[in-house]
Amino acid sequence: MLDTAAELLRTTDAESFSVRKLGAALGTDSSSLYRHFRNKTELMRAVADRILLAAMNDYRPEGDWKQRVTALALRLREAFGEQLQLAAAWGRYGSGGGGSRLVMEELLQALRASGLPDEEVPARYHRIVILIAALITSEAGIGTLTPKEYEQGMEQFRVAVLGADPERFPALSYFARDIPPLGADRHAAFEEILTAHLDRIEAELPETCTP
Repeated sequence: MLDTAAELLRTTDAESFSVRKLGAALGTDSSSLYRHFRNKTELMRAVADRILLAAMNDYRPEGDWKQRVTALALRLREAFGEQLQLAAAWGRYGSGGGGSRLVMEELLQALRASGLPDEEVPARYHRIVILIAALITSEAGIGTLTPKEYEQGMEQFRVAVLGADPERFPALSYFARDIPPLGADRHAAFEEILTAHLDRIEAELPETCTP
């Protein structure tokens, strides 16, 4: 059931995906599916958790705490990169199954290994998860565009930026030719943003925890 739902979401956006469509793909009445999931949201969370389980399969933590967090984030990004619609669904619906627990456990262990006081770990964990989910969801949003939609967006960007009135938008006009569009170089931006966040945590660690 979850495999079929994941396959449907490869070609169907989350908004138009429904329990009825899943039932039709399975050759059964949708009412029978409600014995397993009370509603669409619950189903979406289960499918997203299946992606997390796959991402954590054979995962072994290596390196220091920052390397562990980075490796985990890149795993999640790769897993959802093959399921762009589910990336958006995960960012919207979240997950609460076994895959989610594995991700939470590894992040919490990595943060404790950093030397953070225990009372600070939950808040730091929450911010990292929000950051990772936002970055993955943002990439997925770009990835689901058709080539025509992408080119239209690029053209609108060029018009908006390069055509800005320098008297009204002096800073924008000055930097216009150097500002990349949102869809450009997402891979590098993902790692740079994550690294900057982790470096900030490291800089705020108690002195006894820093090299």
